[in-house]
Amino acid sequence: MITGIKGVRIRRAAAVAITSGAMLATGALTAAPAQAVTTPTIVAKGGYVMNNANGKGLYSKAANTKRSTGSTTKIMTAKVVLAQSNLNLDAKVTIQKAYSDYIVSKGASSAHLIVGDKVTVRQLLYGLMLPSGCDAAYALADKFGTGSTRAKRVANFIGKMNTTAKNLGLTNTHFDSFDGIGNGGNYSTPRDLTVLASNAMKSSTLRTVVKTKKYTAKTITKTGSTRTMAAWTNTNTLLSSYSGTIGVKTGSGAEAKYCLVFAATRNGKTVYGTVLASTNATQRATDATKLLNYGFAKIG
Repeated sequence: MITGIKGVRIRRAAAVAITSGAMLATGALTAAPAQAVTTPTIVAKGGYVMNNANGKGLYSKAANTKRSTGSTTKIMTAKVVLAQSNLNLDAKVTIQKAYSDYIVSKGASSAHLIVGDKVTVRQLLYGLMLPSGCDAAYALADKFGTGSTRAKRVANFIGKMNTTAKNLGLTNTHFDSFDGIGNGGNYSTPRDLTVLASNAMKSSTLRTVVKTKKYTAKTITKTGSTRTMAAWTNTNTLLSSYSGTIGVKTGSGAEAKYCLVFAATRNGKTVYGTVLASTNATQRATDATKLLNYGFAKIG
């Protein structure tokens, strides 16, 4: 009797082994699926993340809702400058009193440029993107706009910003300022800003600028001597807090709240994204960090 039971057990074990082998051979028996990536919750009112390799969206929260963009506008300012034909980054621009007066009147973020100093276009780009200098933005718009007066040149430059947006297919974007201090007609969306940043970052000059944590400009004074400016610190804290960060630009304002267009590369893969209307500078970085982690987890 014991022998009979043992025989049954042997036959059953053999049958299980044969069945399991067949399932393995046909692929019917597979490893347990990887744990699903949990979609993050962010405080920002709008957010978007994109796989830069193929432009595929990975996360979306009110991604096509128009909002004030604050100084993330300056990504387009930089793009228009860098798109100029025969651009000489070492060309010098004399800082005008109008730029300084503008900063004071608007209570705007500043690169603390000194009236009368000669500053190169390259230095102005650092002043634009690191400390978010609205004086640097004004100088660039005045330099690269076309017209017989400063007002006409600035208007022409803003026109170039809008033309560029249209050419990039940014249908929910419009600019009425060179720095994000708009007059009610300066808006974009998380999706549009992400696409803009990805395109703008094709410029090696811009990539170099926006990944720089600190930059010290040496300008030429009215008398021809050299002035060493106080160092400009990048307002994008992800450069220090998130490994692989390559850019790109913060923004803030009474209407815009706290914004961040961001990008990072890890293991040869690059993710771009945007958060708009977060509650404070720390929270926008936290929101962006969540979205970067999620983006990289999604693309594997």
